[in-house]
Amino acid sequence: MSRVSPRFGGDLAYRAFFSTAPRMRVRESARAVHDSARRSVLRLPGGEAAAFEWGAGERSALLLHGWKGRASQFVPLVERLVGDGFRVVAFDAPAHGDSPGRRTDVRDWIAAAEVLAERHGTFELLVGHSFGSLAALTLARSTLPAPRVAVVAGAASPEAFVDAFVSDFRLRSASADRLRERFRRRLGVDEAELVRRYDAVRDPLPAETELLLVHDRGDRRLADRDAVRLCEVHGGHARLLRTAGLGHSRILSADAVLDAISGFARDGLGGVAPVSGSADIGSALVDPPPA
Repeated sequence: MSRVSPRFGGDLAYRAFFSTAPRMRVRESARAVHDSARRSVLRLPGGEAAAFEWGAGERSALLLHGWKGRASQFVPLVERLVGDGFRVVAFDAPAHGDSPGRRTDVRDWIAAAEVLAERHGTFELLVGHSFGSLAALTLARSTLPAPRVAVVAGAASPEAFVDAFVSDFRLRSASADRLRERFRRRLGVDEAELVRRYDAVRDPLPAETELLLVHDRGDRRLADRDAVRLCEVHGGHARLLRTAGLGHSRILSADAVLDAISGFARDGLGGVAPVSGSADIGSALVDPPPA
């Protein structure tokens, strides 16, 4: 359609970009932990969200899933953090997982996190996967500062997700421009405001915030370009952990990644032990910060 009408092609792309179907189901391996959570409902401007809570530690961690994801993807990490003495909080964004609705965007992730912060107080750790990393970085730079932020298979700004979508669909430039125009209009921002609110490379985290970046070299859904850029910008208070063979989602349950996030949660970047290995599935490589 973009060949016939770039505008209409861009409108179709916009609808596809914001689609949340099909919904991810809870894996049987995660069912017991998922069902054991203390559950509640969050009332948000954009709808309702199911919230989950595990553990009863004095320190709290907030986990933010990605687009078309759900909180149950974090079950291996939930078990690890609860074992470390954390209270772990997560939610299914509207139109995801167990939450009702058909429409959502990053503002719902941010609103849900803010409501949970009102309930639980300051979070010592924010963990964002994929699209959830955008919300985690935005929160840490604005309304929900946290001493530690972990970004798994994530990006520095919304542009990375739009660019990946445009590339996957081989969208023509005029239709891609239409998609970006409607994207900004939906969020009620112009290009400058989009950068100010959501770009953690151009507007980095506070100097006192430590940043752990985890990304697979072969991630086909989202390249590791932004992870490298984030590490460069944040210098000595950031560390980049690259994996091999784990892709975009399996990375959440890999032992080396769980070890890194667990150590980071307890002791900051000093708790992330160097890991070495080959390029086999499940191996992890720790890269020094880019020069």
